[in-house]
Amino acid sequence: MEQHRTRPPHHAPRRGAPLPPQGRRTAPVPVRSGTAARPSPSGAPGRPEPRGGAAGARPASRAAGARRPAPARNGAAPLVQAVRRLPDPRLTGLGGGLFCAAVMLALGCLDQLLFGASLTVYGVLFLPVCALTALWVRRGDLVAAPVVVPIAFAVGLLTVTEGDGGLGGRLVGLATALATQAGWLYGGTLVAGVIATVRRVRMMRRRAAERRRTA
Repeated sequence: MEQHRTRPPHHAPRRGAPLPPQGRRTAPVPVRSGTAARPSPSGAPGRPEPRGGAAGARPASRAAGARRPAPARNGAAPLVQAVRRLPDPRLTGLGGGLFCAAVMLALGCLDQLLFGASLTVYGVLFLPVCALTALWVRRGDLVAAPVVVPIAFAVGLLTVTEGDGGLGGRLVGLATALATQAGWLYGGTLVAGVIATVRRVRMMRRRAAERRRTA
């Protein structure tokens, strides 16, 4: 009597049946050239992240900065350059007085020849001479600037005053011109005094700053 052999049950996976999670294979994510895949915290492959993201943005920002238009130059630049080109002598108190007196004498002679001894023209020309005298006096003699300019005004006024003749007539004409042209005299003295005061204050600030640096 024949006995049929029994085979052990063999559980073979059916075709088309889904595989267990362990047997599944994840398809590789295509990575472009120049990019690196950034892993996610769960371990699954994440999205590709471009390499040098911040570094790649820097050249763009630099190019954008290079394309920016240059700032417009200040309109006062030519004026400042012209002022810097002027001579910058340093006169003593006596030298400043002689300079101012000599210039006013020359301007008085020119006023008499060209404008018929006009006191108004003489007074207008006196103001820039006072400013130059106060600018060119050295720092140690700044106090002398507003003192010498009225003397120079009176010296130059002798060339444009009218007198009856002789020394007495000239002195009377000088006194009359000083009384009638006192506004120009005070204005020039004020200009010299303001410039000298500003220079004095700046000098004191510089000295104080130097002391703070050395301290």
